[in-house]
Amino acid sequence: MSKILILLYSIITYFIFFATFLYLVAFTGNFAVLASFGFSNTIDGPAGAQNLGSAILINVGLIALFGIQHSIMARQWFKKRWTKIIPEPAERSTFVLITSLILILTFWQWRPITDVVWAIQNDMLVIAMLGLFALGWLVVLLSTFLLGHFELFGLTQGWANLQGHSIKAPSMREPMFYKYMRHPLYFGFLLAFWATPVMTLGHMIFALGFTVYILIAIRYEEADLTEVFGAQYLEYKRRVSMLIPMPPKRH
Repeated sequence: MSKILILLYSIITYFIFFATFLYLVAFTGNFAVLASFGFSNTIDGPAGAQNLGSAILINVGLIALFGIQHSIMARQWFKKRWTKIIPEPAERSTFVLITSLILILTFWQWRPITDVVWAIQNDMLVIAMLGLFALGWLVVLLSTFLLGHFELFGLTQGWANLQGHSIKAPSMREPMFYKYMRHPLYFGFLLAFWATPVMTLGHMIFALGFTVYILIAIRYEEADLTEVFGAQYLEYKRRVSMLIPMPPKRH
């Protein structure tokens, strides 16, 4: 694959990801943004006649598929084998593309289960919940930029490959949110998934499933980071809370 094709591939993949990310916000917030095009699937609708057991199995299976793909493709042992098949500068973009396709499959095949777990009636509390929902997605987006947004989603690799440059080795940093919690990206997702004025059974399965995945993913991710940064990361881990924003402990 030529350098120009790899860059083009990374650009196309990035835009697929960004469109998928925006739809994920709409999906979890029950905003039927593509209703005029006949595609109005959200986490709670449209709900049709279905068997409850099969709906739960399908939804859990979709979440598990996402978790398995992420857990395997993010590991260094997989990357070493994977880059023997695809060019290394395209590895991250391929990861992002497969993630996006699995999310699109989830939007398409999700089975809404509209039994209500809780429904907030107070107008001020409804506004507060919607505010937390928006805050969660804002934290997610800002966290990607703090990590290196374009490298995280493969564009930097494609551009550096075209220029004949190598990607700098990762360095241990604690920008902004990372001074108060080790995983603000995951914190933002949890906030966005759980902050809703009306929690249905289907939405709760989604939120619970991704919460379980996040807690598992953190263990693998922190093992990888400890391998890369050693004692420096262990010291950071000792000082800074995992998911709940808190003032850091003193050295």
